[in-house]
Amino acid sequence: MPLQPNTKPFITCAVTGSGGSQDRSPHVPRSPEQIANDCIDAAKAGAAIVHCHVREPDTGKPSRRIELYRELTERVRDAEVDVVLNLTAGMGGDMVFGNPESPLPLNEASTDMVGATERMEHVRQCLPEICTLDCGTMNFAEADYVMTNTPGMLRAMGQMMTDLGVRPEIEAFDTGHLWLAKQLVSEGIIEDPVMIQLCMGIPWGAPDDLNTFMAMINNIPESWTFSAFSIGRNQMPFAAAAMLAGGNVRVGLEDNLWLGKGQLATNAQLVEKAATIVTNMGATLMTPAEVREKMQLTKRAPLAL
Repeated sequence: MPLQPNTKPFITCAVTGSGGSQDRSPHVPRSPEQIANDCIDAAKAGAAIVHCHVREPDTGKPSRRIELYRELTERVRDAEVDVVLNLTAGMGGDMVFGNPESPLPLNEASTDMVGATERMEHVRQCLPEICTLDCGTMNFAEADYVMTNTPGMLRAMGQMMTDLGVRPEIEAFDTGHLWLAKQLVSEGIIEDPVMIQLCMGIPWGAPDDLNTFMAMINNIPESWTFSAFSIGRNQMPFAAAAMLAGGNVRVGLEDNLWLGKGQLATNAQLVEKAATIVTNMGATLMTPAEVREKMQLTKRAPLAL
């Protein structure tokens, strides 16, 4: 695709992920109320979209409990500040093997594998505008952990998203994931307009050097809308790189805990810094309403219980 700077990007704030960051910073939100408050603060700072996981409020450990997603969604929808809601659908695909000499049985304490319908139930009930679709299986950081998303699982989940009227945000961690995403689009499982998030620098996916980044971008169809991010210290450089390459920006505590050396960040501070970078480069930020219009998103209340 031709490279032209995006002069009207949107910022996504990835408010809290599923990693073990809850004990590394007091700013990582745990409860639905804390996560919702961070969503609101991020929106005030310039984020048009907030991407959310939920955590167990007492421990901060990752959770799939639907009641936590419902409370988060209701709090965000009831806020006076508008923001597009993007809920993860990546949970429930965690497979942890035994040691190299005895890979089976699986590590039951750490493995979390469920079916497509269960992985999507919180999306069905909460009806966010967007939910994520991790478009591939890969070794993921820890020695024996595999992030598992088979083609059959992705077809099933992608079709559920389309049937629900929730826009999938394809998360691509390597070039093969882009290949599979194109296949899902060609089969009509994912409909236009197509959203994709390039996830750079996550072990052991695509490294976050610029040559690899450009290889990823050059594999994206020109009509698709893409965002990109990197983790840790390269989060802000990739805010600039994504905008220069014609894309949109993602920052947030899911991907990086630091504002600067020795200074732990809040989500709002990371959004403010990214907004300053892209606006100083001549861009104007999209509003939530503009994102909904461009990406044909529908804002809805959760299903009544």
